[in-house]
Amino acid sequence: MQRKSIVWAFLFLVSYAFSQPSLQIKNEKIIAEMETAATDDLMDKWYPLALDNEDGGYYSDITYNFKVGERHDKMIVTQARHIWANAKAAQLYPEKAKLYLQYANHGFVFLRDVMWDKENGGFYNLVTKQGAPIHKKGEEKTAYGNSFAIYGLAAYAAASGNEEALDLAKKTFYWLEEHSHDPEYKGYFQSLELDGTPIVRSPEFSSASEVGYKDQNSSIHLLEAFTTLYEVWPDELLAQRLEELLLIIRDTIVTDKGYMTLFFERDWTPVSFKDSSKEKIKGQYYLDHVSFGHDVETAYLMLEASHALGWENDTTTLHVGKKMVDHALKTGWDTKLGGFYDGGYYFSGEEEISIVNDEKNWWAQAEGLNSLLIMDHYFPQDSIRYRSYFDKLWVYTKTYFMDDVNGGWYEWGLDKQPEIKTALKGHIWKAAYHNFRALTNCINQLKQQI
Repeated sequence: MQRKSIVWAFLFLVSYAFSQPSLQIKNEKIIAEMETAATDDLMDKWYPLALDNEDGGYYSDITYNFKVGERHDKMIVTQARHIWANAKAAQLYPEKAKLYLQYANHGFVFLRDVMWDKENGGFYNLVTKQGAPIHKKGEEKTAYGNSFAIYGLAAYAAASGNEEALDLAKKTFYWLEEHSHDPEYKGYFQSLELDGTPIVRSPEFSSASEVGYKDQNSSIHLLEAFTTLYEVWPDELLAQRLEELLLIIRDTIVTDKGYMTLFFERDWTPVSFKDSSKEKIKGQYYLDHVSFGHDVETAYLMLEASHALGWENDTTTLHVGKKMVDHALKTGWDTKLGGFYDGGYYFSGEEEISIVNDEKNWWAQAEGLNSLLIMDHYFPQDSIRYRSYFDKLWVYTKTYFMDDVNGGWYEWGLDKQPEIKTALKGHIWKAAYHNFRALTNCINQLKQQI
């Protein structure tokens, strides 16, 4: 009787094993889906459509069905992201490299000839379609914008060997070093005058304005920019600044709970409204909340920087990154449909976090896919089961973000905003950067598992 039970148990296990798709088959299926999503439904939709052959650079507004929209003020962040996406595509898809490099060079020329301030140095934050600078108090120039210029230029230099692009990236780094870097408290001033003078917080700015603060967002994107530049230009000063940023983010900006503080005074004192009324906190949402998307993205960016610096066995950065992803999963994950919420808040006197914005944006899901696979790689036996979350997030993203009719990604999840179907697919804050990077990073990771 016991032998028969053992036989039946063995047969059941064999039957179950054969009834389940192997990891290899599952990965091959997802890779194929992601390849299509990255090329046919994303890059091929965006380019060459987005190239402004009349005034240079790239169009800003792209409609839901991929036609050129109406408003085309051009922001350095988006213009540089277009360059980065095409430069990376040239490296990943050599059969189309010549074409992608032409698209990237188109953007490089616009940055070099139009968006660079020839009198004061540094890149303008915003220009008109024709390239005239748009001066908005406190936002003439930013460390954030110049970081993306470095990011795009360095990626283009790496893909093309264009020394002029690399020189402009170096020039931008040195301009930030002269004007934006804080020699006393370290890190970088985000808001800069036209001539590069740092804007420090003062009463003239409204309480809800970020102008004059240091912040996590410019810090993490300076980190990714310096990482990319360091890979093509291993300069000693650049290495010092990259390490400085990594340590500030890891050891100061990330809290003990595993999420990042968003804004800081010059000396890195956190900006917090926690002791205020809930009504006042709501009015300061942009300055003070838990941003789950930025947390999962930064886990990846820190590890990327650590790797570029050659920090072997950097378990400290790895475990801080894990804590960030774990916190986002435990507190900011939709347990019903999947996906990361936009934001939460730890109100005074309350132990549990409150979700204060339950909408879901496209870039948080994209970055989440990448970071979940990274955590699964390092911690495959962890009780959180990162791969399971990755699989759920991929299904959620395909269902609620990816437009299977017109291509591209919606800005917000259809489960929360079904009306977004006919909203712009592109604008000055949205192009193909987050999702293309995440898709191609995930493809590379999944291929390594086969």
